[in-house]
Amino acid sequence: MAPSSAPLVRFAPSPTGYLHLGNARPALLNVLFARARGGRFLLRLDDTDRERSTEAFAAAIEEDLAWLGIVPDARARQSERVATYDEAADRLRAKGRLYACYETQEELERRRKRQLGRGLPPIYDRAALSLGDADRAALEAQGRRPHWRFKLDHRTVEWDDLVRGQSHVDCASLSDPVLIREDGSYLYTLPSVVDDAGMGITHVIRGEDHVTNTGVQVQIFEALGAPVPVFAHHNLLTTADGEGLSKRLGHLSLRSLREAGYEPAAVRSLAVLTGSAEAIRAVAGLDELAALVDLARTSRAPARFDPHELDGLNARLLHAMPVEEAAARLSAMGVPDEAAAAFWEAVRANLGKVAEAADWWRVVAGPVAPVIADAAIVAAASETLPPEPWGPETWKSWSAAVRERTGAKGKALFMPLRLALTGLDHGPDLAGLLPLIGRERAARRLAGEAA
Repeated sequence: MAPSSAPLVRFAPSPTGYLHLGNARPALLNVLFARARGGRFLLRLDDTDRERSTEAFAAAIEEDLAWLGIVPDARARQSERVATYDEAADRLRAKGRLYACYETQEELERRRKRQLGRGLPPIYDRAALSLGDADRAALEAQGRRPHWRFKLDHRTVEWDDLVRGQSHVDCASLSDPVLIREDGSYLYTLPSVVDDAGMGITHVIRGEDHVTNTGVQVQIFEALGAPVPVFAHHNLLTTADGEGLSKRLGHLSLRSLREAGYEPAAVRSLAVLTGSAEAIRAVAGLDELAALVDLARTSRAPARFDPHELDGLNARLLHAMPVEEAAARLSAMGVPDEAAAAFWEAVRANLGKVAEAADWWRVVAGPVAPVIADAAIVAAASETLPPEPWGPETWKSWSAAVRERTGAKGKALFMPLRLALTGLDHGPDLAGLLPLIGRERAARRLAGEAA
């Protein structure tokens, strides 16, 4: 079909588990593709699996997408559209494209093994098409209920893929897919086509594991007389070892990443830029990230996720983050509003995650147990401690006075002062911390008191 200038795209997860980093990739690619073109994004829950789909997982999907900054323009649930799928199935039956099959899984597996043993491709042999009415009645009298297969045309389906270019699937090499289970419930394939057609989806952007499925679905679109959307099949996000991401990898769920303190912008950047032509870097805003998405330049190689890259992206985002974005979280840590800007400026370059700022506020506000590593230097520091008010230049002038008094310089000067003032041998620049600590606390710590 010829897509409109304003695309309508969709993300259709199953509410059978938590979204993981691999899910974030297609969700974001769809959102960013639409955003860059003034289009719309639909969240469609594929909840036809009645046993495994839960309301808790459905709510979690919305929460995780919201954390990523994704707010759907529209929402739909496939469980509420079964009548539409029934009507489409009846149309396919009437055209002879959907037929009843009665084999059990065990029978199909035995047949498959026989075909492999004879050197034949293990595809369904369409034995059910030779059944007469009496045969079907006899099988149903035995208690068997049919599953329903879509009869594929044995031809090659071709399309121009936005990622892969000219693509094709030889449907003669495929088994006729099961669209309806024995219990009457639908597998993913038919509801997806019916909804894409009925909702006017213009572009289907999904993982390359759906390429073969696209060949099947194009035939279903055509059998239903529906326009075929534009397809794009991107590479999949994998672990550093090349293992595919799945719901069982709980440590990579968006929920666990959020709880671990990662910024959504870091997760977005890694999920989208890994495996693309763009260098992986921290991109704060959705619009800026959308401008970088070029499906045609997406690599065909697997997009390997490196957890160290996520740590690095997160840190770089914080180092550039304005205090306004961190203010609410700083306030929750007990940082007074009037001190937030100076404190954030002092500590953000030392943070990997915002939560770590709480440790540095405890250093500022105390109590801190000072470490007196060089009594002479600390005594000189106490004697030269300047009066308030203190500002950004106080540390420089004060440490210069201590150097003049003691002759100590470099690490021999600064380390004893840091240990006495913070109790630690590392941390943010003391020029920023010292005015926040204040003269009273500094004097007590230099005297060896916990303050």
